[in-house]
Amino acid sequence: MPKKQSASLASEASPQPASFEAAMAELTALVAQMESGELPLEASVSAYQRGSELIRYCAAQLDHVEQQVKVLDAGMLKPFSVESNEGNV
Repeated sequence: MPKKQSASLASEASPQPASFEAAMAELTALVAQMESGELPLEASVSAYQRGSELIRYCAAQLDHVEQQVKVLDAGMLKPFSVESNEGNV
């Protein structure tokens, strides 16, 4: 039972990324470490947990930005048309 407590404490202690870009950079580094196959099992599990946290953070950031775009566009997202923009070049 103490191992479960220490694992939950470790995930709670993980710092939140400074930005979406920082989270993506950290996630990329974690994936590279895991793909190298050189991490011990416990470190691989920790890296996987941290990667899951980073993915959730990035997904939440993307959802937030999508909501901002919808508000800015008054909820009327319009498809991009190359023909309508060619005269503006």
